[in-house]
Amino acid sequence: MLRRGRGRSLSHTLHTLAPILRGWAAYYQLTASKRALETVDGWLRRKLRGILWRQWKRPATRARALMRLGLSEARACHSASNGRGPWWNSGASHLKVALPNRYFARLGLVSLVDTVVRLQSRP
Repeated sequence: MLRRGRGRSLSHTLHTLAPILRGWAAYYQLTASKRALETVDGWLRRKLRGILWRQWKRPATRARALMRLGLSEARACHSASNGRGPWWNSGASHLKVALPNRYFARLGLVSLVDTVVRLQSRP
């Protein structure tokens, strides 16, 4: 599903991923430990940030995208040309600031922790 973005937009990837995440949440709704779900949620957001980083491809495109997402020009240019790979950059602070969790929530990413909590609170 997430292998290198597979040439699809992020919104399409999230749309196809949503039923799978809802199914996982329904399966794990009886769990008492939320730490594993938080870990999976964090890994998934990092993977999605890495997909976007790969889709931007060139440093100039990355810098423009980061500036459009709210980073200063100096920080965006420095981050875009740092020469590190997508996994490192997806965990770095510049992408966490530019693509916060609420960005993915707006696009429709289903949070496992929130869904499990909602399912557990049902009567």
